[in-house]
Amino acid sequence: MVLTHHPIQCVKTRSDLFIPSIVFLLILLFLLSFSTPSFSKEDKVVEVVETASKSIVNIKTEELTKMTGEEKKPSFFKKYFAGEEEEEEISENIGSGVVLDPKGIIVTNEHLISKAINIRVKFINGKEYSAYVLGSDPEYDIALLKITDKDDFPYIKITKTKGIKVGEKAIVIGNPYGLSSSVTVGVVSALGRNLRIENRIYANLIQTDASINPGNSGGLLLDAEGNPLGIVTAIYGEGKGIGFAIPIEDVMSMLSEFLESSSRRPILGLFMEKRKDDKGTFLYVDRIIPKSPAEKNGIRAGDRIVELNKKKIREGMKLQSIIRSVKGKNTIQLKIVRGAKPYLVSVDLEDIQNYTPASIDESLCGIRISDIKGYPKLKYKLKDREGVVVTKVYTGGLGEKAGLHVGDAIVKINNNKIADTENFNTFMIEGLQRNYILYQIKRSDSMFFLPVKLDTLL
Repeated sequence: MVLTHHPIQCVKTRSDLFIPSIVFLLILLFLLSFSTPSFSKEDKVVEVVETASKSIVNIKTEELTKMTGEEKKPSFFKKYFAGEEEEEEISENIGSGVVLDPKGIIVTNEHLISKAINIRVKFINGKEYSAYVLGSDPEYDIALLKITDKDDFPYIKITKTKGIKVGEKAIVIGNPYGLSSSVTVGVVSALGRNLRIENRIYANLIQTDASINPGNSGGLLLDAEGNPLGIVTAIYGEGKGIGFAIPIEDVMSMLSEFLESSSRRPILGLFMEKRKDDKGTFLYVDRIIPKSPAEKNGIRAGDRIVELNKKKIREGMKLQSIIRSVKGKNTIQLKIVRGAKPYLVSVDLEDIQNYTPASIDESLCGIRISDIKGYPKLKYKLKDREGVVVTKVYTGGLGEKAGLHVGDAIVKINNNKIADTENFNTFMIEGLQRNYILYQIKRSDSMFFLPVKLDTLL
């Protein structure tokens, strides 16, 4: 008997083919169910950036910088002052800003515009405008600008944000190195950071690992939903990938004071500086303004203020905001140490709110001014008829620190023309209320600007 071998043939039916197809489709749908949400989140970031970028501006400022030694070189922009060995050159500074109002009100960093003699802002659509400073606060490193044109502009609406959480996504939009509307994404790394960077003291900052570079200052920090979290303010030079922003609540609280016509800077009447010793931080009183509330209440130069309204002085403490926040009380309490002996001083709040130095030029600014006429006009060989002339600069005063010289003609304060000493006093008081003073100076044949820092005035 012969056995023959017949190979077994496997015949695939339709049902055999259908089952693997179903399994494949189920696996594919399972994988897509995981990938789809991440795509939608990315799409949301794209949407946020597209909307917010329209309200982020590139800010370019021009400022005068002193040239010394090897830095001196021929330049078309260089200004030579008669009788002066120093030379000054116009340099450019770049940064970012956020439009908060359709009428062209922009928030940015104070350090970006503190020495600016010219400010230009540019939108993502390429349109460019001139702008001027409405007010600034060196303590917060915040400034408010106004576009000169009367158009309506795209702006960011500030709404009450949910609580910021460490680890949530953070988006930064700004103009690093002048590169318009650059976007970086990271997370919120920490909250409530206090630090000192380049002689500035910052408090309550948001820390992020989203890349922040020179030019990002004044840009916007947002969450993944497009809610503004803060205004970018600082780069930490000692560490890579670390940047900071001022919480938007702090920014809006401070800006509301600029926009309220009734708001004014309370003046106690002393010049101070923050110092540290082994016992902690304190305010060292440099100088007292005569007939001020500080003098009336017995505060003296050399005193150390260690508490304000029962709060210990800390390096990042915002002094003006503490004084402004006093509500429902009639006095401000200071704890002072003179020698080794502590004192408590209660100052009437109404005295501070209503006080303005009697002679603004000498008491406050540390200069003496005169109308441009008669002997001063002849002595300093002035051709102008309007403005005031500086006839004396006191050592250590605001005027000397700002860079004023005897013989300088002050022709404008905050872009307001000055006719005489009466105008000078009027516009100086307005500047104090806005916490921003910018002189336009004529020295020999040169015209330039000098900002006056008010962060040492309490």
